[in-house]
Amino acid sequence: MDAVRLILATRHALEQAWQVEDLITEAWQAQALAEAVGGHLALHGPPELRTAGFSVGESGGGRACGPAGLCGLPGVRPETVRASILTGVREPARALTELRDLLSELGAALVGLACSAEEEAVYWQCIDAMDAAEDSKDRVCALLGALGS
Repeated sequence: MDAVRLILATRHALEQAWQVEDLITEAWQAQALAEAVGGHLALHGPPELRTAGFSVGESGGGRACGPAGLCGLPGVRPETVRASILTGVREPARALTELRDLLSELGAALVGLACSAEEEAVYWQCIDAMDAAEDSKDRVCALLGALGS
């Protein structure tokens, strides 16, 4: 599936995430998607995006599927990670703009959740997910700069 469609699907799922567990899951879905888009651009994108694409693809160091990420959440299997069905990035500028916006919205949602968290574990999950999202967003912005967008 094309990156823009996956990003829009993830954005929709984030909007529908009302439970703490759902929001945390969507945070890691977005992180996995950022890593996948960056990795795809590094391998298949325009030459000016390849080096910076590696940076986004490695931004989480695989955190999206690491111990605190998606694969560490109950009931999440690698095949349920939306990013696993990424087949292409037809419109790099649009995909990166949508991804930047998704990561910004995600950050705002996680701040709200962290501020209202009653459990310390939930608070730290939010902080970890916010750090990953912010790091990815910075790298996506660098890619947009490389495109001149």
